[in-house]
Amino acid sequence: MSSAERDTITTDTEATAEAAKTNRKQPFPRGFLDTISTGWAEHPASLPAPRAQASFAAARRARVSAAFPGERLVIPAGSLKQRSNDTDYPFRAHSAFAHLTGWEADSEPDSVLVFEPNTGGHDVTLYFRERADRTTAEFYSDATIGEFWIGPRPALGGVAADLGVATAHLHEFVAGDADLVVDEHEELTRVVSELRLVKDEFEIAEMRRAVEITANGFDDIIRDLPRAIAHPRGERIVEGVFHQRARSDGNWEGYDTIAASGPHACYLHWTRNDGAVLPGDLILIDAGAEADSLYTADITRTLPVSGTFSEVQRRIYDTVVEAADAAFAAARVGVPFRTIHEAAMDVIARRTAEWGLLPVTAQEALDADKGGQHRRYMVHGTSHHLGIDVHDCAQARREMYYDGILEPGMVFTIEPGLYFQIDDLTVPEEYRGIGVRIEDDILMTADGPVNLSADIPRTSTEVEAWMARIQG
Repeated sequence: MSSAERDTITTDTEATAEAAKTNRKQPFPRGFLDTISTGWAEHPASLPAPRAQASFAAARRARVSAAFPGERLVIPAGSLKQRSNDTDYPFRAHSAFAHLTGWEADSEPDSVLVFEPNTGGHDVTLYFRERADRTTAEFYSDATIGEFWIGPRPALGGVAADLGVATAHLHEFVAGDADLVVDEHEELTRVVSELRLVKDEFEIAEMRRAVEITANGFDDIIRDLPRAIAHPRGERIVEGVFHQRARSDGNWEGYDTIAASGPHACYLHWTRNDGAVLPGDLILIDAGAEADSLYTADITRTLPVSGTFSEVQRRIYDTVVEAADAAFAAARVGVPFRTIHEAAMDVIARRTAEWGLLPVTAQEALDADKGGQHRRYMVHGTSHHLGIDVHDCAQARREMYYDGILEPGMVFTIEPGLYFQIDDLTVPEEYRGIGVRIEDDILMTADGPVNLSADIPRTSTEVEAWMARIQG
């Protein structure tokens, strides 16, 4: 009997014993154990060509290597997260891991990217659990990683060719006491976050793809609004319609969809989505499809459920458009990122003062120390960086982010809003329960900002025409 056969029988016996410990699993009979490892066709041996992102990921790794000479760097992909009992949430690799490997939605849980220092920089190795041979018990007995359960898994050689990086089996990885581990080491976490402030060609193309999927998802929502209106939890219908598009054309949503109808639109992160969608109300939809590359869009449109805005709704909506346009006009290479927010706030302060909502003048409200009264109706910021995370580059230094200077290749949102809570006694009753946000995804270029989501109608007149066209 060969050593391989001995290992197989030993492992099978252990798997049978393990199965007997739970009332959900039955032990495998002898006939199954004697035959399960035979009769399978050989896997193709050909290696793939490097994927489009491989060269970009290599350049990113080179920049990280240069920032930490002589240091051993460890970038884990992360592990499966338990949802309940024996079910897990869908796996999504850590953003720094995906960015530096180019491994996208198909990446493996528990993988680790390691930068091993050498005299010229670093040797980089991707460790992951390789496909198990079908003579082992893992193939049929392990519901988490067994190919009988979850389908084919990648081989070391295939991934090395695909990503253009050296690979090794996970059991060869040994952690060291002096390792710099992302999310555990502040400087490494900062560097890999700031690395994403300026996007490369591949990333920009993927952002455009994510926006395209999202645009189609908004068309789907408008088309299915009658079904949402008819359902007592119509917000869930809206959420589900967008989910279908995100999953069919991309990987997932980049974040939990906000489908906030009526007064729910005044709750900035309303993701419960269990309310009715009523004619006469507005519905605020904040949604973004995540492409297979894990890059996500982040777009908000506020729609009149009946297809047309009331006079008060239009007044509020048009003011938000005005604020968004002012922010867009302020975005120029060489100006501080915070200038975008300041431009939007100038409009919000002026209009809310004109409507008599502020106890002070607009100028007083805009005072950096004593003002802010207008922020009652828009407490969030106007912009954030966008990319492989919906709030990308979040661990960057303030002087590189909020106080940073706009550069070509940056991608960010512009998303002003006005929110008048249903119980806010500082506003006229006709304003209460109305929430409006308009959000677009912006690419900074040397010639000025480009609205990647400009094809999704955004002015009140365009939105009404859009809804009429889609609904026939």
